[in-house]
Amino acid sequence: QVQLVESGGGLVQAGGSLRLSCAASGLSRYAMGWFRQAPGKERDFVITISWSGATIYYADSVKGRFTISRDNAKNTADLQMSNLKPEDTAVYYCAASSRYAIADTRAEMYDIWGQGTQVTVSS
Repeated sequence: QVQLVESGGGLVQAGGSLRLSCAASGLSRYAMGWFRQAPGKERDFVITISWSGATIYYADSVKGRFTISRDNAKNTADLQMSNLKPEDTAVYYCAASSRYAIADTRAEMYDIWGQGTQVTVSS
């Protein structure tokens, strides 16, 4: 019942754009975030948005390049990535909190995770 389904990953050249989508089910009034993980590395925060959309936090590495949006009526959230760099290459995970409506940059605050989608940026 409670799940997140991601889509939109792929291969893109440096400087290009890509949009990831996350569809949620079984949740209400939830905070939403995106994290990424490169092979052998720790999962890193990317961006998060509160239920109302009033609060958005960005990792410094993506600020000005990535944007998050959500449509609560459709229970979807998109990560729009532009001016992609090779260092953006990672598996991207969407995450939601069944407990909080407030945006948070800490991974441990999220209890529902998508399966991950690969984003590869070539030089």
